[in-house]
Amino acid sequence: MAVSTKEKTDKKTKKDSNQREFSKETYLWWYETMYLMRRFEEKAGQQYGRQKIRGFCHLYIGQEACAAGSVSALRETDSFITAYRDHAHPLALGTDPNKVMAELFAKETGVSKGKGGSMHMFDKERNFYGGHGIVGGQIPLGAGIAFAEQYKGTDNVCMTIMGDGAVRQGAFHETLNMAMTMKIPVIFVIENNGYAMGTSVQRTSNVQDLYTLGEAYDMPSFPVDAMNVENVHIAVEEAAERARKGDGPTLLEFRTYRYKGHSISDPAKYRTKEELEGYKEQDPIIQCAKAMIEKDYATEEELKEIEKKVKAQVEESIKFADESPFPPAEQALQDVYMQEDYPFILD
Repeated sequence: MAVSTKEKTDKKTKKDSNQREFSKETYLWWYETMYLMRRFEEKAGQQYGRQKIRGFCHLYIGQEACAAGSVSALRETDSFITAYRDHAHPLALGTDPNKVMAELFAKETGVSKGKGGSMHMFDKERNFYGGHGIVGGQIPLGAGIAFAEQYKGTDNVCMTIMGDGAVRQGAFHETLNMAMTMKIPVIFVIENNGYAMGTSVQRTSNVQDLYTLGEAYDMPSFPVDAMNVENVHIAVEEAAERARKGDGPTLLEFRTYRYKGHSISDPAKYRTKEELEGYKEQDPIIQCAKAMIEKDYATEEELKEIEKKVKAQVEESIKFADESPFPPAEQALQDVYMQEDYPFILD
């Protein structure tokens, strides 16, 4: 059985939120953004049940602080790349929810023109590079994106996100070694929700404090209580500062939890109800709301107005996706190559 976030986050955990003050505007953005992710994902699950969404569908419910705290800590010119649990990250980056829902529906108006679906969200305008279905496949790509920024002489960074199962891939270790050797401005993030598909970290990894894997390469490496959005922001901000100064990469282990199964088809019978409820008591959205009320940044009525606005936004995204057309057959071979007259596509 997985242990709780508070139990497994040790003394090396990045500074907790009591050591840092954030503005009212930041808290309001966090709350609205996390609530949007939560409601969007809940509705996506319902639409999957209606067979409006096909194929695989991996929900982010419970992990919202990971994306929200990361985006608030970085710049618009920085880049993000992640695995296939990827609906929430573009929402946090400001991608139109209509386009994200339309992509889930495989519609032409989707953010990837209906060709990527649940696992392959991309938004070039917001430097979001996917959405990758191959476990660990995005890790060297993320380092490559960061290397391009280093080569061009910018101080932009790339946040490269993976699940806990991906750290057993050889590409993870190869990339960490190269990134540290070349001082590439990349932030590696393990979203450790306790289970690689349906198998707990305790059963699959001899090293259970996953952040310590980075120490093999002399990389600054830290665990983060990622059920708390303030902690995520602080950890990412510090990692970005190191990267921008030319000190190279950081490995962060976001200790989080998903309330749903690995995918919608997973009943999650490998964990207990007590374990799940224990994590829900640490819910990042509830923590954020509580902090805002305690700081007099918002009243319960004001939070309800935000929730009402978000619910309407999500309902609109469903309507938009439902009414959008599917891509025509002649688009099947479009956008495969940058060269529009690429000569080796057969008719």
